[in-house]
Amino acid sequence: MDNDSMQLTRRRFAAGFALGSVALALPLPAMALNVDDARALIDRAIADINTVIASGKSEQAMYGEFERIFVKYSDVAVIARSALGVAAKQASKAQMTSFTKAFQGYISRKYGARFREFIGGEIEVVDARAVKSYFEVITVAKLKGEAPFDLRWHVSDKSGRNLFFNIIIEGVNMLASERTEIGSMLDKRKGNLDGLIEDLKTA
Repeated sequence: MDNDSMQLTRRRFAAGFALGSVALALPLPAMALNVDDARALIDRAIADINTVIASGKSEQAMYGEFERIFVKYSDVAVIARSALGVAAKQASKAQMTSFTKAFQGYISRKYGARFREFIGGEIEVVDARAVKSYFEVITVAKLKGEAPFDLRWHVSDKSGRNLFFNIIIEGVNMLASERTEIGSMLDKRKGNLDGLIEDLKTA
């Protein structure tokens, strides 16, 4: 091999080594959400919910705990924007921030009241599966003296974290029902979003 060929080979090796070093230095892309991750997320959420319903705390204290769980495990911003519907497009950034905060408390009290019905029973994760672009985790609520019924949690990582964005309780879709409910409340306020926000704080 002549000198020119040897120098070219050395340059290629050096370039290849440098590129390899850069690749090793760069952070690896996060693993995509899978069915086990989705199930693990809801396992943790259910464990927290079961702890609250077995705690014997007062109603108001429970609602505070349910709000903490809702914020920790759910995609609050996505759920709030979906519930507000087309009105979200006209809302200012400050209004969306206020609405999301008020909606967070409202939904925690509303669904917290439902979870309080499970006192004396428990919720258990029984299955999980891929559905289109998200995962559905199926849980069963077992109440004393009543037939078990299922709750389905929809989990996604589109916001950059593994979070649930919908719950279906006995066939009732949270996103759909809240969009209808919030729309009705907004209509009563004749489209006044600030008035709706104040209503949600006490709903």
